[in-house]
Amino acid sequence: MSKLAEPIIKERSPQKEEDFPLTSVPLSARKSIWSLGPLLIGFTLYSGTLFGGGLVGPNFRFFPDLFGLIVLGSLILGLYASGLGYISAKTGLSTVLMARYSFGEFGSRWVDFILGFTQIGWYAWGSALIADLLIKLAGVPQSLNWLLIVIATYLFCVTAYIGYKAMDWLSRLAVPAMIILMLWSLSIAWGDIGGYSQLQALQPAGEMGVGEALTVIVGTFISGGTQVTNWTRFASSPNTGFWATFSAFFLANGFLVFSGAFCALVYGNEDIVQVMAQQGLLFWGLGLFLLNMWTTQDNTIYAFSVAGAHMFRTSKRTLFVLGGATFALALSLGGIYEALVPYLVSLGAFIPPIGGILMADFWLYRQDGFDLERKQPNFNWAGIIAYIVASAIAYFTPGIKPINGIIAAALIYWLLSSLLNKKQTQPANRI
Repeated sequence: MSKLAEPIIKERSPQKEEDFPLTSVPLSARKSIWSLGPLLIGFTLYSGTLFGGGLVGPNFRFFPDLFGLIVLGSLILGLYASGLGYISAKTGLSTVLMARYSFGEFGSRWVDFILGFTQIGWYAWGSALIADLLIKLAGVPQSLNWLLIVIATYLFCVTAYIGYKAMDWLSRLAVPAMIILMLWSLSIAWGDIGGYSQLQALQPAGEMGVGEALTVIVGTFISGGTQVTNWTRFASSPNTGFWATFSAFFLANGFLVFSGAFCALVYGNEDIVQVMAQQGLLFWGLGLFLLNMWTTQDNTIYAFSVAGAHMFRTSKRTLFVLGGATFALALSLGGIYEALVPYLVSLGAFIPPIGGILMADFWLYRQDGFDLERKQPNFNWAGIIAYIVASAIAYFTPGIKPINGIIAAALIYWLLSSLLNKKQTQPANRI
């Protein structure tokens, strides 16, 4: 088995764009955990996760029920994303590039589409949400809603247009500020509720089941976890890719789920910005929200640009940043804010099987690497059929839908690969 530390990756000549959308990331462009970690934490510190925690919180007793669910759900999400992070760091490849092998040269374009569309949908929703909150909480006239959406749409894609370095520096500034403010808010909430005994005395106000709650917790960011490879491919080693991802998805994402759940218990409101207004932190709450959204929005549009560049087999990633932002603007102005969220939540059943197939393909057949110079068959039917069946299983069966999809996809891919007798050739020149 080849190791990343060995000089087996061909160093490519400098190019205008330094984000390598169609190639492996060379060793000379790799980043340390101190660069990658803050960027991924900024990515996972997303307001939607706070809302997800708020939905779960009132339905369970704080300890051990709610606390245990958050730890378990965050652990599942963290291990899933970290598995993909390890693989991408070892190979230097993104999800969409690895999909060529498990879905086929043409079949991988479906992965481009579903991941790209999901990200552009979230970007449109985020821009509309920013405008909506500024109108409700900052007193901006409703007539300026369209202008706020335009400004948010193009402002937040600036760092994604520049690339990894700009997103890295933004995260280094934003992440500490966001964590400090969230801890400040939680300390106020702790004082308002009157301590642990009063918190434990709160009775569950809903009837959400354990499986549904875990689905919400895991589903808050599993689409982001499937595309974490866009950044972990820059990791200096597989271990760096694994632990940087785990720290972001288990600790940071779990922290936000906990914060949303805790504040929903104390104040009966799942909206963290409105909670901060109630705490007397409206100015800082809005600042938190804008920083929070920026570090997620730029990663979101960046993920869309990588998927778009792969779909059209071009290195002009920045064109898809601008094009994707413009498409998102049209969706936002068209009123998608009200209709998009339920639809995107349902994608929790359709995205995780992609990661299950990629991980199964790597550990079964690609541990020695991928041959980027050898064109793959147009369709890998084992991957395509496994994806369709696993998505149906995840969507229609009870339990934790993302986990059902991941496990089913991996098992079905393994079985079909054997039954269809798809001989997996090992490349002579691996990365």
